[in-house]
Amino acid sequence: MEVVLQCIIAYLLGSIPSGVWIGKNFYNKDIRDYGSGNTGATNTFRILGPKAGTLALIGDVLKGSIATLIPIYFGTDIHPMFIGLFAVLGHVYPIFLKFKGGKAVATTAGVAIAIHPLFVLIFASVFLIILLITSMVSVASMSAVFLAAIGSLFINDPIFSVIVWFLAALIIYLHRANITRLRNKEESRVPFGLNSSKKNK
Repeated sequence: MEVVLQCIIAYLLGSIPSGVWIGKNFYNKDIRDYGSGNTGATNTFRILGPKAGTLALIGDVLKGSIATLIPIYFGTDIHPMFIGLFAVLGHVYPIFLKFKGGKAVATTAGVAIAIHPLFVLIFASVFLIILLITSMVSVASMSAVFLAAIGSLFINDPIFSVIVWFLAALIIYLHRANITRLRNKEESRVPFGLNSSKKNK
């Protein structure tokens, strides 16, 4: 029963739509009505600017980390990643937004950083390098999570690795519209990096 309760709490934490709440409460905008329509930090950056985007990013990371630390805090005999997984599912399928959420990159990072912070820092650096080269968040996100899944095989933590592989597959699946736009050369670019939107005007 204790584990079930922790899963529910983690799901509810993950369901907190940081970007949507920031937009509505401080900017009088629903970010779902603009840009990609996504509820995550990337669309928040695009629509509301870097300050709001950074707050949304921090919120999305924190809810994943806090959820993952719940079983550690209470001394529950279960791998923390299992509880953290429910925070990611909450972000993707949030009860507060009729089960239509974000793509879970930041929340997944928050879950993993609670267990293996150095691992996440390495692949966050990979994300930033790829972002600077391609100027596309989607490419950087999918590349980083795929490489992170491979990297997880070198950590002596089979459950961590299995869940990272599952989350990587989920994130790539959630980017299927981006993959279509990439094939059609229509994917959005950020205004910085080697192939920025400014350079392509």
